[in-house]
Amino acid sequence: MIRVVAACLVLAGTVLLAGDSAQYVGTNSCKMCHKTEAKGNQFGIWSETKHATALATLSSHEALEIAKERGLEELPSESAECLPCHTVGMGLGGYQLLSAAFVADAANKKAVRKNKSLENVGCESCHGAGKNYKSRKIMTGIFDGSISPDSVGLVMPNEETCTACHNERSPKFTGFDFETMYAKIAHPYPAGMRE
Repeated sequence: MIRVVAACLVLAGTVLLAGDSAQYVGTNSCKMCHKTEAKGNQFGIWSETKHATALATLSSHEALEIAKERGLEELPSESAECLPCHTVGMGLGGYQLLSAAFVADAANKKAVRKNKSLENVGCESCHGAGKNYKSRKIMTGIFDGSISPDSVGLVMPNEETCTACHNERSPKFTGFDFETMYAKIAHPYPAGMRE
């Protein structure tokens, strides 16, 4: 429970930076502009990391054993203790557990699709809820310096961002070297590129 509260508090900071209107848009919204080689292929790079499959790890035999050892009463893939660090914005207006009946109702197709885009450790897990900065106009302003990333909730991740989940509360934690791990997931824009 302490892990959930701590992770939510750090992750909530990314939402608070953007104010009350911050909303998660999902990785598919980010993908639209961040998938070409000319722009750095951030989506493609992310897709090859463990972050892109973080939710699936909660359904593994190992995760089930860990949950049993920890005395969790629900599956790890449905646990409020596990989901905040394996999804985007769980408990903060992002990813939600959806009932089978909700998913089966065709009227909920859009909500189900958006929720699917909030699975795993996606863009907004590290960069903050994207509604206020997702437009081309805003991103261009950020690139040319006329808009401060903070003013629209765009977080430039740092060690604190990562250690909200990569810490001793994680059952598989064996230490965290920020510089080494950040290099493994780096997905910068090409030098000199402008949105």
